[in-house]
Order: sequence, then C-alpha cells, then structure tokens
Amino acid sequence: MFQGASELSLDVKGRMSVPVKHRDGLSAPSAGKLVLTAHPEGCLLMYPLSHWEPIRDRVMTFPSLDRTASVWKRLLVGFAEEHVLDGNGRVLISPELRKFAGIEKLVMFVGQGTHFEIWNATAWEAQLKSLTSGATGLPPGTENFSL
Repeated sequence: MFQGASELSLDVKGRMSVPVKHRDGLSAPSAGKLVLTAHPEGCLLMYPLSHWEPIRDRVMTFPSLDRTASVWKRLLVGFAEEHVLDGNGRVLISPELRKFAGIEKLVMFVGQGTHFEIWNATAWEAQLKSLTSGATGLPPGTENFSL
C-alpha cells in the first residue's frame, strides 16, 4: 500500500530519488521494474510493472475509433516507459514526461495505494487549494462517507 506525500527534488539529469521507505515496495513486486506514464490531469503515474500490466491490458481493449478512448490510450500507453531504480534508488524521468507534467525541479510524490502520482509542486498546490476550498465535492456514491 503506497501512501504518504513527499516533496522531492530532481537532480540536473532529471533523476528523482524515491524515498527509502518506498523502494522495496516499488521494486519487490516486479523484480525492480517500474512504469512511468502520463495522467490526463497533468501529473505522472509510477507503478510497479506488475501493477501496471493489468491497467495497460485493459486500456488496450478500448475501441480505437472512439476519440475519447484514443486520447486515454495515447496518454497512458503512448507515454509509458519502463524503468528500474538505479543503485542509489533514483529513477530517471524522461524529458518528454517532464515536459508533459511541467516538471523542472521540485515534485510532490503522492501515494495512491497501488501506485504513486508525481506532480509539479506548483500544480500540486493548486490541487490542494481546489480540494480544501470545497470546489471538489465527494465522488458519487460516497455521500454518507465519514472520517
């Protein structure tokens, strides 16, 4: 279960150090293989390969002549890259993915259960502001949810 949020800095080569507490969890399920890809909301997603494969397989069943499905396929599969953590626990975020997410130096690394989201730090702050302002309501079916 990947949870928690960490502010991280990319080095000059575009490498991000994965927090030590998450390295084994990311590496173990897939012999160290990770997948980075784009998300339609402008962040990146990081999955252990074994968690990504069922998602990729489902996306590949989307109808190719449906415009909306094609956009999702282009983003999720088109940007997908396999990586492994280097000996120092770093992963290289490609220039294409950094450009897509507007990532230059500071990122937020946010656990989402089966994967992580990687946000441009400024975009993450905007997400939090939207959430805490009440502009984003509860998802359908959670009206009676309480903490």
